[in-house]
Amino acid sequence: MSDQATGIRKSFVGSVVSDKMDKTVVVAIETRIKHPRYGKYIKRRVKYSVHDEKNECRAGDKVSIVEVRPLSKNKRWRLKEIMEKAR
Repeated sequence: MSDQATGIRKSFVGSVVSDKMDKTVVVAIETRIKHPRYGKYIKRRVKYSVHDEKNECRAGDKVSIVEVRPLSKNKRWRLKEIMEKAR
């Protein structure tokens, strides 16, 4: 069965790197992968445009995001909750 049939949506935890747009924040998700040949762990970072309806996120916040239908050209994620505020 596909994800759409079961209703399962992807979700990630990341940190806000930009909050300059209206109702949009950029969230960086950092993962560690093992190099196939050398075995060393490498950091990989992906940035997503996330819909923030209330404009409540600030740069440095730790947030949880969830996958949604396309909202614009680049936005396919929505803010689920702010887990930790930036100092």
